Amino acid sequence: MTTAREVPVTSDMSGDELDAEDAWHTIRSHGLKRLLVEASIRFRFGDGFSHSRALGLQLVLATVPLLIALTGLASDVDAERASAVIASTVGAISPGSGSGDAAAAALRQGEGGEDVGEVVLVLGLVFALVSMTTAVAQIERGSNRIYGIERDRPSLAKYGRAAVLTAVLAIPTGFGFALLVAGGPFGDAMREVYDWSSTTNRIFDVVRWPLGLLLTTAAVGVLLEHSPRRRQPGFSWLALGAGVTVVMMMVASGLLALYVRVGESFGDVYGPLAGVMALLLWSYLTSIALMFGVALAAQLEALRAGVSDPALPDPGPTSERRRTGDGPQP
Repeated sequence: MTTAREVPVTSDMSGDELDAEDAWHTIRSHGLKRLLVEASIRFRFGDGFSHSRALGLQLVLATVPLLIALTGLASDVDAERASAVIASTVGAISPGSGSGDAAAAALRQGEGGEDVGEVVLVLGLVFALVSMTTAVAQIERGSNRIYGIERDRPSLAKYGRAAVLTAVLAIPTGFGFALLVAGGPFGDAMREVYDWSSTTNRIFDVVRWPLGLLLTTAAVGVLLEHSPRRRQPGFSWLALGAGVTVVMMMVASGLLALYVRVGESFGDVYGPLAGVMALLLWSYLTSIALMFGVALAAQLEALRAGVSDPALPDPGPTSERRRTGDGPQP
């Protein structure tokens, strides 16, 4: 159910897809402040927070098996130094105080540990892919409601499309995520294990940010383009929503990391569950950023089509009484 007003499918004067130039003219005509305010209203009336919570849960269910799979990869890699880099990186980014020790223990499993590592790797990847497919399907549901569309695609088409998007975006999304989130621990591990020089490590730190942002923004743009059940504008038009999503993700992740590391009360309150709570908060904030990016792209197109009010009108007390059967009937 949604109370957001449906966004008409629009095009430019020649009938072509809207592009970045059309988006720029629309923002100049209506103002960035108005766009952000009305996108927030559309996000709210499209039930963005509820869909963000559902998506956040699916992201957690995908992230934890992925980390387990990487731990299995660390024990299965034959090269000792390569496995040490993987284990150190996984231990640094895994939630929970004992995750680093668990990753390190994967390297000491001996010959039988290689078989265990293969099983952990395969099962972790399978569960991560299934959970991520469900997450992408949830993105379609949330996007449709924010665009004012009340029905998703049929189940086979919905989850089939989600599986294809997951397969296509797995590498760029995973690589971009690794550069942005795990790039620091990876660089430290490479400097310790492979004796990276400070210059090499500095170059890596400089390069990983624009490359990671580019890959992540492109992946989000593809999701914005193919998730809603409608004909979307061109990819360059959706780049604004994708860019805002990535910026919000990075700001939220940075503030959360600062709070967890600097604020001693976080660990005191949650104890051994602090890492799990941090992962839950991160996934929820990331989901909010993604859904707000959808609302921004939707409201921008609505303004282009002349639909200024992002929400349906309130039915009012008279309509409510008639709907519930109270009061005089005509």
